[in-house]
Amino acid sequence: MLSAEPTKAAADAVAEPVAVRRRRTLQRRLWQARWCYLFILPGLVYFVIFRYVPLLGNAVAWQDYSPFLGFEGSPWVAWDNFARLLTDPEVANALINTLWLSVLQIVFAFPAPLLLALLLNSILSDRIKRFVQSVVYLPHFIGWVIVVSIWQALFGGTGAISEVLSGLTGSSVNLMTNPDTFALLITSQVIWKEIGWGTIIFLAAMALVPLERYEAAAVDGAGGWRRIWHITLPGIAPVIVLLLILRLGSVLTVGFEQIILQQDAVGADVAQVLDTFVYYRGVLGGDWGLATAAGLVKGLVGTVLVLGANWLAKRLGGEGAF
Repeated sequence: MLSAEPTKAAADAVAEPVAVRRRRTLQRRLWQARWCYLFILPGLVYFVIFRYVPLLGNAVAWQDYSPFLGFEGSPWVAWDNFARLLTDPEVANALINTLWLSVLQIVFAFPAPLLLALLLNSILSDRIKRFVQSVVYLPHFIGWVIVVSIWQALFGGTGAISEVLSGLTGSSVNLMTNPDTFALLITSQVIWKEIGWGTIIFLAAMALVPLERYEAAAVDGAGGWRRIWHITLPGIAPVIVLLLILRLGSVLTVGFEQIILQQDAVGADVAQVLDTFVYYRGVLGGDWGLATAAGLVKGLVGTVLVLGANWLAKRLGGEGAF
């Protein structure tokens, strides 16, 4: 005779609400992965304290804020700070300079690691490939103060390259103080410093492309350029799209430390960007409301660009970033 206890247990399981069963399953899975979440906890705490809690300070954008009065004592001015952004000539100049530098970096600095990765990927000698990769990766760990000092030693008024150009042209050449070459100088610094980091990402993506595709293409008579165009680039297209989407999110951020170290040499007309505007107008000038409004608008524009680029990538048949 069959026992009635299993039948009763099955009936109780069926009668148990679905939400309760899901909650128990979730709790069981969380407990099984408790050590993974423990390792994640320090990073989570960091982002909460230094990234999300400071977002509360965006309320200053709607205030005539004074550090002596605090959030509660400072008067509310509604949308006046945002209206001032539209009429302030310094904001317009900073925006134009920021967009110009971003365009140059997207056009030249973004594809530079990809081109170098394609070149290194075509080298058969692993020893040469690792050596070149290590050399171009080292500047990533150098601070901007050192980078600007190196550029000053090369392109300054008494720099080596400036001396050579002065001997050829017969006149003094100081590229570090020339407003006409400032944008190209900033872009070249970014390329030199960050090309190694991007190359590692693209080389890792190329390593995932199956070798059988290259072998089949070689058997069919495809040359090196055709293999790159029809195999390598389509194989790493998701990574290229992902990095481009992330880059568009920071289109209004072109490097505060790099710019502020060289702004005095060429003047604010060509070197003032949104980040330095926020610093000078807010931190040094005390106009906290206007500076916070500018920073908030910059963040919102970056978010919209990321969402729009991700949507467009999916509409065109790509995977997008999320």
